[in-house]
Amino acid sequence: MELSAIQIILITLIAYLKMTDTVTTQLFAFNTIVVGWLTGLVVGDPMTGLSIGATMQLMSMGVVAVGGSSMPDYPIAAIIATTIAVTTGKGMEAGLAIGLPVAMLGVNFDVIYKIFNGFLARKETSLIEEGKFQKALNLIKISPIFYGLCSAIPVFVCCVAGAPVVNAILDFMPEWFTTGLSIAGGVLPGVGMAMLLMYMPLNKYWSFLLVGFVLAAYLNVSVLGIAMVGLAAAYEVYKKQMNSGTVGTVAAGGLEDE
Repeated sequence: MELSAIQIILITLIAYLKMTDTVTTQLFAFNTIVVGWLTGLVVGDPMTGLSIGATMQLMSMGVVAVGGSSMPDYPIAAIIATTIAVTTGKGMEAGLAIGLPVAMLGVNFDVIYKIFNGFLARKETSLIEEGKFQKALNLIKISPIFYGLCSAIPVFVCCVAGAPVVNAILDFMPEWFTTGLSIAGGVLPGVGMAMLLMYMPLNKYWSFLLVGFVLAAYLNVSVLGIAMVGLAAAYEVYKKQMNSGTVGTVAAGGLEDE
């Protein structure tokens, strides 16, 4: 499957808006699932995009850019992985094989952006001290534009390269490598859920987890149905805590309610 010019532009625009949103509006900042799904819509397979986005989201759990540090760009990896998975027809493993290295490359782009942004900040401070406020405001607008290009450019290059180049790269990779990615793709959701459960007070509410597991594994209830049951259970627990006056307190050892 070859991408059309419109699809390439839309996918590049998703990458660009994702990055500018990170440093401006922050409506979907770091939401890997959303960008994966949007890319899937563009290439005609939203379910694959959603699956890859969710896998990448779980992969990135616990990875946080603290104190200005740089981290792999998992949303951009989801965009590229979805595009490659659909256009080559080789599935998630092929997408991960190309998407993850680009995510790691995003660390370098992030460092370059922060160096450039530091230069802009010093220049803006100098303009403000000189009383040139309008010039300083105009210079501030450059930063998010440049940040968007840090992701839009690699995504555009990957899209323009097309399926033949990507297939050549994938064919060059040894079978053990792609098999390992396939296994990792199956394990990562479980690892991500385990990390999520670490932050939940399961010692008190393990029964709710058991109920959800039974509904999903044995009764084949959809995620939406389980979520509605969970919402009802959470409301009952909330009412009980309201009556006992324990809502709003957090224990020092974690996310407890008493």
